[in-house]
Amino acid sequence: MKNTLKSLWPYLRVVLSLLLLWLAARNIDWQALSSTKIEIQPLWFVLALALLISANLLAVVRWGWLLRSLGLYRPVSDYITLYFAGGLINQGLPSTIGGDSYRAVEASRLAKQNAMVQSEPTLAQELHAPIDLQHAPPRLRLGFLSVALDRGLGLVGNNILGALGLLLSGTMIAPWGPTLGAWVLGAMLGGAAVGAALLKLQRTRGLVQALLSKLGMSNALKGIDTAFGWPQVAIQLSISVATHTIALCAFWFCLRAFGVYAPFAALMVGLPALGLLMMLPISISGWGLREATLSAALTLWGVDSGVTVLASVSFGIVTLATYLPGALSLLRRRRSDATSKPAQANPSNSFTR
Repeated sequence: MKNTLKSLWPYLRVVLSLLLLWLAARNIDWQALSSTKIEIQPLWFVLALALLISANLLAVVRWGWLLRSLGLYRPVSDYITLYFAGGLINQGLPSTIGGDSYRAVEASRLAKQNAMVQSEPTLAQELHAPIDLQHAPPRLRLGFLSVALDRGLGLVGNNILGALGLLLSGTMIAPWGPTLGAWVLGAMLGGAAVGAALLKLQRTRGLVQALLSKLGMSNALKGIDTAFGWPQVAIQLSISVATHTIALCAFWFCLRAFGVYAPFAALMVGLPALGLLMMLPISISGWGLREATLSAALTLWGVDSGVTVLASVSFGIVTLATYLPGALSLLRRRRSDATSKPAQANPSNSFTR
């Protein structure tokens, strides 16, 4: 039963995405919307694409910094292609491990393409074979740690931006909105400060080092310092907030393409809330969930829900276009699999050697 549900879950997510899209669009008066004679301005979509590419390149800086601190050195071009390939997989390509897992696995391989061992799994095996971290080699564990730290910093940056949005316009949601924003902001910044202070203490560092050694990652403390040590944590959180802010501007540009001026503070509330909801694996890359959430949230600021759905769908398409360069990395890997000898290792154990 468990295996059946696991195999059916990707299809169920597609159904849930379509259902959420229908829920977001069912109450829209499309006839009234069309009578407004909206003039779409494509240049705003081009600007949104440029911003999303910039946001992802900035995120690559954060992830590459973490990888190098963990000893996983790769050329900068490899960091970029792996990040965009992982993003493309997350957009809904058939896979059971997800884009984050893919870039963690690939980043852990330090061998050059022309020096790969014959037992390396093919791309198809890599995207669908289970990963057993309990028996994984140290490099693979470090790869997953780099992605976990990267995602964790991204989550904190998302929450900081959302907290600032609540402070600015939380009263539009509820009287206690600004208070909640203050608490969230204090928790994020205070937690980061406490973590950085603890990492300065030798006793704390000893406990963290003992835990990492037990997990088979004795050289990972430098990566923890890079993520949460002082003053690195201030730089990391600045990168995270800047990344989310640039993506927010890209969505604002998609709204502008339909001639709508949405309050920036409204997006500072809606998009971070969406970022938290997208952690739930109930849709394909946020499709449906994004449209339903933002159309409901921006209505509080007087933004027409129909235009919000159109802008949200456009934003999803622009996001997909952003990650299309990652297809080059996947195609190159697939071509390499086709020209090399078949892997000799058992696919189910390909990540546990």
